[in-house]
Amino acid sequence: MAGQRSHVPKSIRENLHFLCAEIDGQLTQLEAFFKAPTAATARRIMDRAGYAHNLKTRILAACVRQMTDAKKDNRKHLTLRSLEFVANDLQRLSSLARQSLRHVEKIEDFATLVPDRYPAIVKRVRQGVARIGQALVGSDSEKAIEIGQIQDKVEADYRKLFKLYTREMRNPDARPADIANSLLVASEIQRMGDSLKAISEALISANIGQAVNFERYFALRGLMSDLEGPGGDLTVETIAETRSGSSISAIRDRKTETVAAVFKDGEKSKVKEEREGVKSWHSIYPGLAPKILSYQKRNQSAALLIEHLPGLTFEHIVLNETDAMRDTALTRLSATLKDIWKQTRTQEPAEAASMQQLARRLGEVRRVHPEFRDRKVRFSGEVLPSLDRLIEEAAVREAAVPAPFSVYIHGDFNVDNIIFDPGEDRIHFIDLHRSRYMDYVQDVSVFMVSNYRLQVLDHETRRRIMHVSQAFYKSTRAFARKQGDDTFEFRLALGLARSFASSTRFIFDKSHARRMWLRGRYLIEQVLACPPGDEARFRLQMKELFVD
Repeated sequence: MAGQRSHVPKSIRENLHFLCAEIDGQLTQLEAFFKAPTAATARRIMDRAGYAHNLKTRILAACVRQMTDAKKDNRKHLTLRSLEFVANDLQRLSSLARQSLRHVEKIEDFATLVPDRYPAIVKRVRQGVARIGQALVGSDSEKAIEIGQIQDKVEADYRKLFKLYTREMRNPDARPADIANSLLVASEIQRMGDSLKAISEALISANIGQAVNFERYFALRGLMSDLEGPGGDLTVETIAETRSGSSISAIRDRKTETVAAVFKDGEKSKVKEEREGVKSWHSIYPGLAPKILSYQKRNQSAALLIEHLPGLTFEHIVLNETDAMRDTALTRLSATLKDIWKQTRTQEPAEAASMQQLARRLGEVRRVHPEFRDRKVRFSGEVLPSLDRLIEEAAVREAAVPAPFSVYIHGDFNVDNIIFDPGEDRIHFIDLHRSRYMDYVQDVSVFMVSNYRLQVLDHETRRRIMHVSQAFYKSTRAFARKQGDDTFEFRLALGLARSFASSTRFIFDKSHARRMWLRGRYLIEQVLACPPGDEARFRLQMKELFVD
């Protein structure tokens, strides 16, 4: 994986050099203290707190000054932020050294600490600090990795001390307060290892121009070695951060400026679901999903290298392209969906359970919008039932009206997960970890509301969004009628209610969120007003729903 030589401003580089030297000096004194504890040695460490703080402050101030000129240079901005993190964690090492001494002062029997165990651990930390300059000046990610790997050794040392101290607790002659303070000393030294790992990650991020943690770097390096041939020169740039915690990056060839692949990593279970989803689409409907170029897992993380698909997301088309392009994409999307649904149809009834989904998400919604918590609502002298009560009643009605058949659905059919390639007149799907056999109203409702919730509020854009929602609704309703699905609109109303109400957790604008919340309630009330047995006669008032 190709890196770029970092150009660290001279003032920052010099002050980081002085800060590393200062921290090494303090750690040297701490190492000496554990070998031969004296008040004078401890005092030298405590008295130098201001030196590290002042050097860190100079570095942070210089980074801020440089960042004002780096607003359009994402790589330079990332490098400066990484240097801030390095300076903060270096100063934290100084603080941890002093804090460990404060705990030592409270130990009456110094032998309880088993002080001869500590010099070797502190020496490990010093070795990590000594590598920082080499990793920074030479943009040496291997040196940065070595710094992070010291954390594992420090952690192993800590676990041995923890066992030693807890075993000593069973000694009837032991001093409980001394053991407790010894554990606190060990804990402060353990946290030094954590700081070294954080410094390592910051240095790697600065070197490759991509914010990474240790796990992500190893996955990225491994997968890119699969992609990068002789003489390859690839760079990495973030293109998305998902709500589930995954990161998505473009792997770009620096020479041709073309995207060679897409790198996606995150929690192992979620990445595995994505991999299985892609594989299932390849077997069910070839050509729709991207190819998986490589897969790696490490501890609780995993990563995929995925084929880069040409084209534009549906979100981009709705917001930026011409009406003609939008209509062409919508026509191709509708045709593709109908073909998928016909080919994957099974006679197994399906329950979308939209109301159950909504009930599970109410807590998240109300953490973002506390004003949506249940209160008594009065209108014209009448007390209206709470939304929670309406959802319970609607869930009972919904369970009695399953879809007459199942189809294979995307599962997270937002406008940014659909790609249209105008050159090939083809639709592609991405982010497929929720794909399964289900009621197709799940995808229909998510798509319609993901258009509506786009936070662009000018009149012309809202008109375009309304057009997409109306046209998509008419197309899918026509499909339902041909398939003999008489309760399509009844179930879609519940799906839309779920999507309108639950999507407010992603909307900060209070007025926009309130419009969506009230639409969700309105739809549930309309469903409950439909007499049992008349679900096939239920009709949605689409113009009212998608006009602001």
